Amino acid sequence: MAPRLKLFLPLILFVVLAAFLFRGLSLDPQALPSALIDRPLPEFSLPVLGQERLIGKGDLIGEAALLNVWATWCVSCRVEHPYLLQIAQEGVPIYGLNYKDDDAAAARWLADLGDPYRANIADREGSLGLDLGVYGAPETYLVDAEGVVRYRHVGVVDERVWQTILQPLYRELTGQGSGG
Repeated sequence: MAPRLKLFLPLILFVVLAAFLFRGLSLDPQALPSALIDRPLPEFSLPVLGQERLIGKGDLIGEAALLNVWATWCVSCRVEHPYLLQIAQEGVPIYGLNYKDDDAAAARWLADLGDPYRANIADREGSLGLDLGVYGAPETYLVDAEGVVRYRHVGVVDERVWQTILQPLYRELTGQGSGG
């Protein structure tokens, strides 16, 4: 009987592997878990892009804001950039986390395309990105006035994402309710 079982072993392994692959394909790639939700931003001290001055967690505390992870090598970041400019002009505070990028290239990008950021954190080695659990760029974190991460969005922030997900949460954090 054991020799016959050996004949079915490849089929059994195939079925198990197929079940795992099917499970993986059914996952939502936007629904990446974050251990930081409802936890404070990690402590950090990194340079402001193009400056000698350092910026830390304390500089982001005081008002609800977006922390946007971006890089010049990120094609999707170029897609979302005009929309970030728009919401920044509407008064939404956005801090940039320039992730594993070249400072000169990032400065050129902002000079050419506009700068929606209150400040840009130069995370050249990716240390803050690692502490945040960044998978890649773009990613956007909604942080409350106390510096607690309330939401994480992986992917491009566009009008649909802003209107349906981020803006309602942002308004809730700022006490603006759901009004226009």
